[in-house]
Amino acid sequence: MNDQTFMKLMQLLPKSAISHVVGLATRLPAPAPVHHMAMRAFAKAYNVDMEEAEHAFERYPTFAEFFTRGLKPGLRPIDAGEKVVVSPVDGRVSQVGYSDEGRCLQAKGIEYTVDELLGDSEAAKPFHGGAWTTIYLSPRDYHRIHAPLGGTITGYAYIPGEFWPVNPASVKNKQSLFCVNERLVTYLDTVAGKCAVVKVGATCVSRIKASYDDVLTHSGKPGKVHRYESGFKVEKGGELGRFEMGSTVILLFEPKRVVWDDSLKEEAVVRLGKRIGVIT
Repeated sequence: MNDQTFMKLMQLLPKSAISHVVGLATRLPAPAPVHHMAMRAFAKAYNVDMEEAEHAFERYPTFAEFFTRGLKPGLRPIDAGEKVVVSPVDGRVSQVGYSDEGRCLQAKGIEYTVDELLGDSEAAKPFHGGAWTTIYLSPRDYHRIHAPLGGTITGYAYIPGEFWPVNPASVKNKQSLFCVNERLVTYLDTVAGKCAVVKVGATCVSRIKASYDDVLTHSGKPGKVHRYESGFKVEKGGELGRFEMGSTVILLFEPKRVVWDDSLKEEAVVRLGKRIGVIT
């Protein structure tokens, strides 16, 4: 199927309903053998490395718990360098750069603005001209999201939206894809200033769950923006949330605060806790 045919098909499909049904199926209290069969088939199809998982298949009562599995302790050491920015996830870099007057690159010929992404022009202003990167999480990846720097979680924004796929065909063809899909933004104050960790939903990404508060997307609740009075302290590498099925994370920093490593480029593979940049 070529990209144009795929996009036309996705335009017609009820993506939100499909994502809801898939998510519900992954959480149903079906007989354990049914879930375990699905887990094994998925792991084989996507080459999931179960040697890294903290438990064997039999320890996960539902497919959803398998998908949001943790890693074995110590498997992803966090670079403790005082000025080191670390990858918040396991994944592959889609794009990376410094926003030009608040514009970011989605794919060749397609840009979007930080204002669109965050759904709030005032919240977006601090990130105009700053470092940003987009990291795609494939189905085989570890699907928890962590803090790229230590600091304080100052608030969040749940932005309901659509459920377009975030595969290469969609990224190359759907205008402002990451600004159209459902998002959960976590705001932090760090040693590099303000930081936004944007978790983007997609087709069959049934829900995005925060680790620091009772926040769950695609659960029938309206969008919400919340600012904490004192916030929550988080260590570098501390968990911020998880995808119940995989998607994309976008990092945003203030201008002239973070410089990306030369190795952080399009298609580069990144791992949680590894250095991706430095604080200037």
